[in-house]
Amino acid sequence: MEKYQASIKIMLKHGILDVQGKTVENSLHSIGFDTLQNVRIGKFVQLEVAAESPEKASELVGSACEKLIANPIIENYEIQIEKIK
Repeated sequence: MEKYQASIKIMLKHGILDVQGKTVENSLHSIGFDTLQNVRIGKFVQLEVAAESPEKASELVGSACEKLIANPIIENYEIQIEKIK
């Protein structure tokens, strides 16, 4: 089995109020960054996975995202897989 590093970007789905993003945006405006708009805050997760192929690694990580890492009801996620040398 090969080892892979998975990078997972998790963001709230569009249409879901991003309270943290809105708070940061308001704070940025209050300190003079008026041109910064539509701030959205997400999560970034990295992990290592042992698998037979990059496709299997992505499948395993996707399953973990669906069951625990992300909340698929309100969040979207993107997975990037890279082989560890």
